[in-house]
Amino acid sequence: MDILGATLRVCVDDLETAVPFYERLAGGTAHRFERGGVQVAAVGCFLLMSGPKAQLEVLRKVAATIAVTDVDEVHQVLSDLGARIVAGPVATPAGRNLIAMHPDGAVYEYVDRRQ
Repeated sequence: MDILGATLRVCVDDLETAVPFYERLAGGTAHRFERGGVQVAAVGCFLLMSGPKAQLEVLRKVAATIAVTDVDEVHQVLSDLGARIVAGPVATPAGRNLIAMHPDGAVYEYVDRRQ
């Protein structure tokens, strides 16, 4: 299983106000998309999210997004190590993902770039 990097998840009240700050900080342009009523902007190592309070409460429980080469392999490794798969794997705008709770209670999203 190869971990390629991690993305910090940031819930913001106003995406339009937050994006310019993070674009300047990260030195890049935000890639925007919407998922389930939540507006998302990916810029550098940051994943900014804004939307309904109830949905953001759920998203705040996920500590980080971890990029991997193959979500199916991660699924097997995590299961073997005693993690609980909470959701997925499913297709998303950024690739396939799954959400897992590690034995210590930490929750992470794992995503690959498969189409």
